[in-house]
Amino acid sequence: EVQLVESGGGLVESGGSLRLSCATSGFHFDDYAIGWFRQVPGREREGLACITQDTSTYYADSVKGRFTISRDSRTNTVHLEMKNLKPEDTAVYYCAADKWLKLLHAIVAVTGEYDYRGPGTQVTVSS
Repeated sequence: EVQLVESGGGLVESGGSLRLSCATSGFHFDDYAIGWFRQVPGREREGLACITQDTSTYYADSVKGRFTISRDSRTNTVHLEMKNLKPEDTAVYYCAADKWLKLLHAIVAVTGEYDYRGPGTQVTVSS
């Protein structure tokens, strides 16, 4: 059974940092790209970042320079380091897995799809 489980969310003050983790199982980790998304109720999802099997990365302009994505093949885990958080970063953050080009399309286009995703973790940034 494919599973992606996010952790590390919480409440942080504006300007603070958080490190999210996405623990994966049930598929061959090294064959998939992994991406991070966020969603606020009532709004469309936003693609944030993704990382290929060979650790190439892509970042949305909204998080470039503040967020860093990384992956660890020893633990089949992907991390999202978030710095200088702002109240507008408040959302449910979730990770997703798919082949690179399909996942990249999902990151840049809200109509894109992915095969697998986790339930998400809440991030709240207070002003």
